Amino acid sequence: MFISVGAMGLLGVNAFAVNCEMEMSKGLPGIDIIGLGDVAVKEARGRISSAVRSSGCKMPQLRITINLAPADIKKTGSTYDLAIITALLFLNGNIAHNLDDCAFVGEVSLGGTVEPVSGVLPMTILARSKGIKNLFVPAANAYEASVCKGINIYGVNSVRELIDHFSGKPITPQTPYEIPEAAYEFPLDYADVKGHAVAKRALEYAAAGGHNLLMLGPPGSGKSMLAKRIPTILPPLSFDESIEITNIYSCAGLIDRKNPLVTVRPFRSPHHNASAAALIGGGNIPAPGEISLSHNGVLFLDELPEFQRIALESLRQPLEDHRVTISRVSGKITYPCSIMLIAAMNPCPCGHLGSKTKECKCSPKQVSSYLGRVSGPLLDRFDIQIEVAEVEYEKLSSTKKEEASSEMRKRVESAREIQRRRFEGTKITCNAKITDDILREVCVLSKEADNTLHDAYDRMGLSGRAHERILKVARTVADVDNSEKIETRHIKRAIQFRTLDRQYWQHRG
Repeated sequence: MFISVGAMGLLGVNAFAVNCEMEMSKGLPGIDIIGLGDVAVKEARGRISSAVRSSGCKMPQLRITINLAPADIKKTGSTYDLAIITALLFLNGNIAHNLDDCAFVGEVSLGGTVEPVSGVLPMTILARSKGIKNLFVPAANAYEASVCKGINIYGVNSVRELIDHFSGKPITPQTPYEIPEAAYEFPLDYADVKGHAVAKRALEYAAAGGHNLLMLGPPGSGKSMLAKRIPTILPPLSFDESIEITNIYSCAGLIDRKNPLVTVRPFRSPHHNASAAALIGGGNIPAPGEISLSHNGVLFLDELPEFQRIALESLRQPLEDHRVTISRVSGKITYPCSIMLIAAMNPCPCGHLGSKTKECKCSPKQVSSYLGRVSGPLLDRFDIQIEVAEVEYEKLSSTKKEEASSEMRKRVESAREIQRRRFEGTKITCNAKITDDILREVCVLSKEADNTLHDAYDRMGLSGRAHERILKVARTVADVDNSEKIETRHIKRAIQFRTLDRQYWQHRG
């Protein structure tokens, strides 16, 4: 007796189709599972046997061989349990129904209940693309799977319920998820921030072009306060962007069961004791790190020099490639990580270097050592670098209303719309991701602006990467200004955002 039942596997955020093939034959009773499965897959033998008996059925006294095809792809986790037990129940005569248009995903407990698993959404999307009409998932994952339209989703609570479904007591399909309208309801607002006009303008440019930004200033100057308000001015997510983020959160097991679709751009702020694996991802079965959980959103690193050097350096390549590849003996897993990196730091260990109100007590060697924790190559990846000074009392006590986040967001969205039209038909989503082959085509400078950039390049000793980033930031400044060509004022402003490394790092040591 033989049966093949549809199942789904997961490798990173990429799902793949699996055929759960089962054969029953005469011989010593037992279960063999082949097909390159890990320990959790092998342990399914005990879960399946107990679940069948707990559901009121008898285990067949035959030799059972299970193959998870294709056999050359590593199978991990317990997501294959439901497909295996369905195949067994079919050959055992407990289910008499054509299963060709069905697929099954879920973990089965000893008592026969169907437990939730991670990564259901990418599996559902793949199942739909494969022409599968009916997908059976744990009841706790059904709402998440219903985000994907065009496929019948059945939430299964127990093996007994699955048997009843094919015996004339069908499970009601999950109602498709209705995507809520994007709502900007944030407890924070830039209207609450007194002063910092230059910093707020820089953050607006960062949001408008998707640029990485570094803030340097003394403790209490407002760096973290400014950074935490960035989500209030970011443009809304497109549906495709929401799906990309939700896939990552689904694989990481971080989905909100009541609101499964991520509709707000992520803002992640890991503590500075985070390891390299925590930032870029890792583990025996590599899980997404903070940089991938920030995909299409913001990764905020406060107290930047306090992070481990190896952790910071591990970010360099993913920031350029917008994806991170984690290699293990069992294979490679790639996660997307198209992010805005926002970082904040003090100018010295005590934090008061350059302060107008407090004296710095650090020696030149201490300052040099502290700044040296942030390498030149990493520093070069911050398109915008600004100094956040202490706010004067007169500004703090002023009753004058500051510009609200909603007004800043209008300009950001207008600039992003210009970029959307500019890059339509390409994979580029914002100015920060302009590729080298179209850089000069997109960043057209007036003759005066080109002369200004040329002078700055020679005078400041800029690197090739710094030159490219100045062009990209100038393009964003021009977009916010609704200017088709990059003028001198745009290039000057972009150059002003590249002075911190010269002021603090160039002469250290």
